[in-house]
Amino acid sequence: IILILFTTVWLGFIGFVDDYIKVFRHEKKGLAARFKLAGQIVVGIVVGTTLFFSDAVVIREKVPLQHYELSELQTIPGIETGPIARFSKESVKSTKTTIPFVKNNEFDYAFLLGFLGKNANKLAFLIYIPIVILIITAVSNGANLTDGMDGLATGTSAIIGATLGILAWVSGNIIFADYLNIMYLPNTGELTIYMSAFVGACIGFLWYNTYPAQVFMGDTGSLSMGGVIAVFAIMIRKELLIPILCGIFLVENLSVVMQVAWFKYTKRKYGQGRRIFKMSPLHHHYQILGYPEPKIVLRFFIVGLMLAVLTIITLKIR
Repeated sequence: IILILFTTVWLGFIGFVDDYIKVFRHEKKGLAARFKLAGQIVVGIVVGTTLFFSDAVVIREKVPLQHYELSELQTIPGIETGPIARFSKESVKSTKTTIPFVKNNEFDYAFLLGFLGKNANKLAFLIYIPIVILIITAVSNGANLTDGMDGLATGTSAIIGATLGILAWVSGNIIFADYLNIMYLPNTGELTIYMSAFVGACIGFLWYNTYPAQVFMGDTGSLSMGGVIAVFAIMIRKELLIPILCGIFLVENLSVVMQVAWFKYTKRKYGQGRRIFKMSPLHHHYQILGYPEPKIVLRFFIVGLMLAVLTIITLKIR
């Protein structure tokens, strides 16, 4: 909870500085991109370091059933039993996470450092922390770019938040973790309380932020919302589901990257920049094509809901 609160306040502060420069100093560009990036990297380092080195961040590993008969499992000390799978009562430190569409849906980041041999687990922070930084930066920027139409970022974040809340609850419940054959993370169900408040705040804000909007969140809200979503997903070991769950943010990010890269490439090659989209991020492309803003937002919500359902389904599709 402290990590999520830190993320909310820190990225909210960075967003506030950006909004202050735009509104009161009348500088359209706001806070320089390098300072925003530096702030996001700080969050990534703090979160990644804490999750990797803190003894409080643990998982319960599954006990291989092939080693025991059912009658033996019911009496062996140190094994907590569920209806199907068995989890060790001893919590362990691990960099394992959930990976979709794979039968054995657990992936250990230390595997990427297998060439280090026995030191792979100890030095896994060398790859774990950069991955955390990348995820937080990408998702917070994605939320920021999505905040370009009335209610779009708020509603999308509410859908994502509700899904993450469900994932946190089932991961912290031994019966559901057992049934879904996912990683059992003791006490993560408590994080659902924070995410419920997050979703409630989004819905309350959306009441006044729908078209035509009466209030606007600015970078203060969008950066912190994206950061909270990223950190929450990392904490419940579901960050590799982000490309699916946060598909709207991903597409908005990619549309900007593709637009800028193609424009620079064609300008260098042909002397005149060309565009892939009428305008980026993607929602503005449809706006210029003549689609009404409420229709664009509603259709993005529909896609967001479909992605949320797909994210939950991936727990059983392997």
